[in-house]
Amino acid sequence: MNFARGSRDYEHLFGIAYRTLGSAHDAEDAVQDAVVRWQSLSDDEREAIQVPLAWMTRAVGRICLDQLGSARARRESYTGIWLPEPVPGTVGPVTSSPRSPDPADTVTLDESVSMALLRAMESLTPGERVALIMHDVFGMPFAEIGDIVGRSPEACRQLASTARRYLRSAPRFEADGGQRGKVVHAFAEACTTGDLAALMDVLAPGVVSRADGGGLPGIARIPVVGADRVARYLLGIVGRNEARGLAISSRFEKVNNRAGLVISFNDQVAAVIDLAIADGRIHEIAIVMNPDKLASWTAP
Repeated sequence: MNFARGSRDYEHLFGIAYRTLGSAHDAEDAVQDAVVRWQSLSDDEREAIQVPLAWMTRAVGRICLDQLGSARARRESYTGIWLPEPVPGTVGPVTSSPRSPDPADTVTLDESVSMALLRAMESLTPGERVALIMHDVFGMPFAEIGDIVGRSPEACRQLASTARRYLRSAPRFEADGGQRGKVVHAFAEACTTGDLAALMDVLAPGVVSRADGGGLPGIARIPVVGADRVARYLLGIVGRNEARGLAISSRFEKVNNRAGLVISFNDQVAAVIDLAIADGRIHEIAIVMNPDKLASWTAP
């Protein structure tokens, strides 16, 4: 098996870890930890493992389960709003189990990596999150999930069911589509030209904007709610930085498997924006400006 970075197996494992942890950095660490565990096995032990990828998947699941507890503690002391770390392009090939999820399962592969759903999953317990991702998204049987979380298959089924009920009560948004591209372009055009009316036109009345600045000054540390307030807040950010003499530019990039925006100040990446869209309007805006979360966007 090839678990080197960039291989299909690595991307599969990274896709599981990222969906579980919401952090690309933590997901990479989890996969590398699992690789170390695999390499530490004796030749005889590795030879006895019939499906190495399945073994690695369980190892990554256990590592993620352990990390979720400490990650929650870190996020509770986080300065301002915590948002998932956005990932360029497509998050992992979806090499799921041959077993199909039950018809009642509602979390799709693309939806499971959306910024809105990753943020909503922060309210789940570690066991609920692992059970939901492993079963609903990757089709793992509950008996195998039980080996990861240390519960019976029926208990794991209940964990996934509880998580599913919670996510059904949270807002759900369109994963992608032709309409999404038009809305993203209209949003970018209105922001860069300072057109308040055009910006208001693409925002839902109850739109919520969240910005993760990691403590940077001038970034709202609570959500901004309502089309008028959000529009004036966003245009205010643009206006203040233009007044500082910064050249602001935007480009369209795939953010977590769907169309998003990368904002640069003087050709330096300053923000990645994901928009949650339904019925042709923007309902949630996620703006990641924490430099620690933009490393993968600034690398050559």
